[in-house]
Amino acid sequence: MRETEDIRLNPVAAGKGKPHNITIEGRQRISMTGVIDVESFNEQEILVRSEAGMLTVFGQGLHISKLDLDSETLWVDGFVEGLEYHEQPQKQGGMFSKLFR
Repeated sequence: MRETEDIRLNPVAAGKGKPHNITIEGRQRISMTGVIDVESFNEQEILVRSEAGMLTVFGQGLHISKLDLDSETLWVDGFVEGLEYHEQPQKQGGMFSKLFR
């Protein structure tokens, strides 16, 4: 049996009105929409700028398997230990947005 957990934030309360959704599959894979940029990442933490604000994904062996900023989607593989939203001012462009200008 496959465990899947969906988290959906109210799009009106989530910034620009674009949907920000997270699906966690058995603590081994995350798919996320409403992703504006990835600020930084390593095998233990991924810092994401989303339509709902800054978000840190914590875990072990984390790997960004796919990032599509045009469709605002992100896929992460690895063992997921937790997620945390931050109330910080958003920076103007992260690492990937600067690379793909």
